[in-house]
Amino acid sequence: MAEVVQSGPVEAQARHVVYCGVCTLPPEYCEFGGTAKKCEEWLKEKQPELYQRLHSEEAISANLSTLSISAQERAAKDAAKKEAKAALAEARDAERKAASKVQIKRVERNKRKHVTVIAGLEVYGLENKKVAKELGKKFATGSSVTRSAAGNEEITVQGDVSDDVQDWLLEVYGKEIPEANIEIIEDKKKKGSS
Repeated sequence: MAEVVQSGPVEAQARHVVYCGVCTLPPEYCEFGGTAKKCEEWLKEKQPELYQRLHSEEAISANLSTLSISAQERAAKDAAKKEAKAALAEARDAERKAASKVQIKRVERNKRKHVTVIAGLEVYGLENKKVAKELGKKFATGSSVTRSAAGNEEITVQGDVSDDVQDWLLEVYGKEIPEANIEIIEDKKKKGSS
């Protein structure tokens, strides 16, 4: 009989997995996301050796040789559809960003009390809770995220800081939000008829 030699416990070796900077999938699976071209460009720039292994002429021809001609045609059609869909979604997103406005409203609560309400930041990829916390720290006042009557999230900041908020937004988030897309609105609370 053969003797079984038991050694100590074998330590598992951790694998280093590279994730795409565009779609956050491993580069082998980027083709299944909607941004294959961008992923390929990112991989070529950041991981050239992995790019050569996955996208070199030899690798592509080896992968295509295993497919039938009809499967190759379907794969090419699917890839073209995905690229067109991704480009359309990107154009739609850019159009939506260009058309949307960040509204900064000065709302009168009582005779001399005001709150500043900021709406429309989520279109630009900003988290309302994070921005509300930053605003509270910046202006040393209370700020919170609330739902408007329409169901949209908005940031409510205590005090009349609408001009300061506009300047701060341009200073901190000027790359994401163009100055032309910020508008200040003064809203007075309607008095009840007596």
